[in-house]
Amino acid sequence: MLYIFHGEDDFTRADALKQLRAAMGDPQFAELNTTTLDDKNLSFGALRHHADAIPFLADKRLVIVEGMLARLDPRRKAGDEEGETEENETEANADLKQQLLDYLPHLPPTTQLVFVENKKLHANNVILKYADKDKKNAQVRLFAAPGASELPDWVVDHTEKKGGAIDFSAANDLALYLGADLRALDNEIEKLILYRNGELIRRQDVQFMVAPAQEQKIFDLVDALGQRKTQRALELLHDQLRHNANEFYLLSMITRQYRILLQVRDLMARGMNTDAIQKQLGLHPFVAKKMAEQARSYTVEQLENIMRQLLEMDVNLKTSKLEPTLALDLLVVDLTQN
Repeated sequence: MLYIFHGEDDFTRADALKQLRAAMGDPQFAELNTTTLDDKNLSFGALRHHADAIPFLADKRLVIVEGMLARLDPRRKAGDEEGETEENETEANADLKQQLLDYLPHLPPTTQLVFVENKKLHANNVILKYADKDKKNAQVRLFAAPGASELPDWVVDHTEKKGGAIDFSAANDLALYLGADLRALDNEIEKLILYRNGELIRRQDVQFMVAPAQEQKIFDLVDALGQRKTQRALELLHDQLRHNANEFYLLSMITRQYRILLQVRDLMARGMNTDAIQKQLGLHPFVAKKMAEQARSYTVEQLENIMRQLLEMDVNLKTSKLEPTLALDLLVVDLTQN
């Protein structure tokens, strides 16, 4: 049997591979009959050597090949657009392509051959097209990460698969806090299921268990902004983006932080101490202390100007005048160098 697993969603893809491994039976013998080949320059001869091997004390062998099929994606000429016709494309690795096309129809029935790619393969990839036509002996799965609008439903479904239940508003908050980092979502869902002990996970549970950790990351980012540490602020920002945090969420959290900073700095300028500010604004004591420390890096006028910048940035993003990641980079540089 031939499998092609491709796409950016490594979490779900890893789970699918785990299921194939589990279906091999006794883990002791399964391990003896599982081979993973992850050299992107792997030769066809090496692949065939492992795929043709006879299973040892088992019915099947599992051969996992990582990164090979991307070598067969069509190469485009410089300047060609995604929609260009096949005549404007050239094929790479012609020998490997032909060797695979000749061999795959004769793949031993005792071998499960899995091609794994961490990106979506081109629609004109010859092995992908071959597998699409042979539904009986081949299975193709595209593992695309869910979009922002799909994440809450993913959280609900994943929670149910783990034996829990979550309110949709709680799922929406969890997706907002963590973005499309499915591994992080999976970890937090497990914690929440244990915390609720079989009961429905509610919005306040997510806010209690998950929000503080995310807020601390924003604290760290705003700390770096307040200390005018451009490189550190950019690193923290891109760490959030690498974990698929939504740009609008990040901007909203930064704006919220500066709004509180403005309130705290204004009250400090009026002579209030931290305890009084904490009570008046209804802040957690830790948050009030942290905000007071950060507020000392600014004047009230500076914070008012920053709030105007953030409002302008929000409008520009919503009207698509700026690319979101670039806009946040520019914002960080502006806030740390002015």
